[in-house]
Amino acid sequence: MAARLSLSKRKALAEAVFERLAAANPTPKGELESVNPFTLLVAVVLSAQATDSGVNRATKPLFAVADTPARMAALGEEGLAERIRTIGLYRSKARHVIALSKALVEQHGGEVPRDRAALEALPGVGRKTANVVLNIAFGEHTLAVDTHVFRVANRLGIAPGKTPREVEDGLMTVVPDRFLPHAHHWLILHGRYVCKARKPACPVCVLKAICPFEPKAEAG
Repeated sequence: MAARLSLSKRKALAEAVFERLAAANPTPKGELESVNPFTLLVAVVLSAQATDSGVNRATKPLFAVADTPARMAALGEEGLAERIRTIGLYRSKARHVIALSKALVEQHGGEVPRDRAALEALPGVGRKTANVVLNIAFGEHTLAVDTHVFRVANRLGIAPGKTPREVEDGLMTVVPDRFLPHAHHWLILHGRYVCKARKPACPVCVLKAICPFEPKAEAG
């Protein structure tokens, strides 16, 4: 973890970080495939402890037949489990998805609510999932902290923290408003493909010149 910087220095560094990430990738996009807010919500729930590519392989045929809460609920737990069995923890995820689908039908008229508290009240939906849905589906300035965002924020020192919520709060304090719509994706993609956990590709990183993370000289 980088040494803790003052708030003013973290803000200045964050602005420089996102200017470089934006220049390298002006329109970053999430890699989970979806066709509407509901399928996005389902995809994010299924993505816990699974790869986006693995989730996409299972959800493409699934969403062709169940792209609404009512259609998903009609599959039942067993019917859904059979369709997502290639995804880790598929049985518990099937239980959550069917339960949240029924809740959406019964409590929200079959629509995904644009409200954090309502989203987090759904079965299997936590703060990170709610943040993703609010950001991607509704354009809210939220920032979901997964393992990649957590790692990158700590290595850069722009939002050091010991918990995802600590890092999220830190990022929301230092990331300039103009970058918030895409900040979540820039950090995830950077952590997934460049600032990797075991072998960060520091020599080819667009942030190398401003990054305080020490191992960059010998990493490759």
